[in-house]
Amino acid sequence: QLQLVESGGGLVQAGGSLRLACTARGYTTNINAMGWYRSAPGKQRELVAAITSGGSTDYVDSAKGRFTISRDNAKNTVYLQMNNLKPDDTAVYYCHADTPPRDYWGRGTQVTVSS
Repeated sequence: QLQLVESGGGLVQAGGSLRLACTARGYTTNINAMGWYRSAPGKQRELVAAITSGGSTDYVDSAKGRFTISRDNAKNTVYLQMNNLKPDDTAVYYCHADTPPRDYWGRGTQVTVSS
C-alpha cells in the first residue's frame, strides 16, 4: 500500500508562483514514475508533468517553460515548481505514482490563479 500526501496549493495572482510537494508513504520500494495531473471544471483530467525514477521528465505543452518537476528519491517526494501562473492553470492538482502493476493517487490540492 502507498499513500500520497500533497501540499502547497493555494490562491495566487496571475504571474505568481507556487510549489507543490507530494510525499509517498508506505511501501515505496516499487515506485516507478511519479507525476502531477490536474482537473478543472468542464475539462478532462490531464497530465501536467511526470518524472521517472531515473529523472526523465515529460510536460504538457502548456506547462513547458513555466513548470519544473523534480524528485528526491531519498525522501520519496516529488515537487512541481509552477512559475508565471495563469488563470487557466486553476484546477485541482493530483499527485500520481506508478507502482506496477497498479498506481496510486493523492487526494488533490486546489490551485487557484486570479487574474
